[in-house]
Amino acid sequence: MSLTSRASTRDIKEVWIDYKSTRVDMERAEQGKGAELASKYQSLFQKCELLRNVIMEHYLHLVRYNAERIHIKLPDEVELDDLMSSGIFGLMDAIEGFDLDRGVKFETFSAPRIRGAILDELRSMDWVPRLVRSRAHKIDNATKQLELELGRSPTDEELATRLNVSKPEFEKMSKDASAVGLVSLSRKWFETDSNKDVREIDVLEDKRGADPVREIHRKDLKELMTKGLSRAERLIIVLYYFEEMTMKEIGATLDLSESRVSQMHSSILARLRAQMADRKQDLSMQVAAV
Repeated sequence: MSLTSRASTRDIKEVWIDYKSTRVDMERAEQGKGAELASKYQSLFQKCELLRNVIMEHYLHLVRYNAERIHIKLPDEVELDDLMSSGIFGLMDAIEGFDLDRGVKFETFSAPRIRGAILDELRSMDWVPRLVRSRAHKIDNATKQLELELGRSPTDEELATRLNVSKPEFEKMSKDASAVGLVSLSRKWFETDSNKDVREIDVLEDKRGADPVREIHRKDLKELMTKGLSRAERLIIVLYYFEEMTMKEIGATLDLSESRVSQMHSSILARLRAQMADRKQDLSMQVAAV
């Protein structure tokens, strides 16, 4: 019966015994000297690696279980596969240190080591010092407790009193804890029915872009102001107020003198004022009727 089939029939204890005895033989061969012992050590090493891989495959579900429990509490940008990769090293360490004669289940023995390996990897990836992270958690917990008790957001003085620190020390803690509040722009904002989810970067305001509502209002105003004007009059209004050209530049564009453009501009404004007054009166009557 092969090693894989033995493990698949749940007779993993035989594999454990074989693995432990092979490791003992390998350590003895390692202490010896000579070509024969070196060849024996290499053979035992290969067998030991094979047995360990069988044991790891059998208990790989423990890595996934512990990784999923930790992954629930983490942001979306942390991948489950990365946590499992770290947890495998914890599983290897647990296999090396496990003693069959103690009567302890391997699942119980390995769980703390798997979780520890995952948490160690997360700490190494975290750019925020553990002390700062701890202070941020304390402030957050105190804030939640006071909000439940007071029914409102607590003041800095109330938080300092709850944490039993002075006001200057609390301000320093708050300043340090603010470094924790960074957000990845690739984080998922919310899920959609399509294949592509909306990310943080997709909902940021682009202040350099044109406001579509303002552009529509600008277009409607332009159409309202130029309604009923001739082509030359419409060009004068558009070029002067929307393109911000001078009277001289407009005259050069329309092949008119600057004084003629100014005269036409004054005439157009007078007509527009009269039209706007009529529209305002009509609107007032409609509002009064409503």
